[in-house]
Amino acid sequence: MSNEKVRDLLAKLNEEVQKTELDAKTRSSLQDLDADIHQLLDSSTVEPSSASVVEQAKLLEARFAVDHPTAERVMREVIDMLAKIGV
Repeated sequence: MSNEKVRDLLAKLNEEVQKTELDAKTRSSLQDLDADIHQLLDSSTVEPSSASVVEQAKLLEARFAVDHPTAERVMREVIDMLAKIGV
């Protein structure tokens, strides 16, 4: 159930950023993060790189803080849910 919640939040985040202008670097970072999180969710074990995934998410959250408050809020929810599932 928690994995599904993370997937739902990622979909919501992707919908939100489609409505906004993002620079190429931020958009690429978000796509990489999305792929990394899905890989973690599909894996049966938490990989050592999971800490870096959370760090990536926090960096993106900070980028969204000023110009994209809704995306920032959704990213915070993703980070919180990742913590709840032990990533």
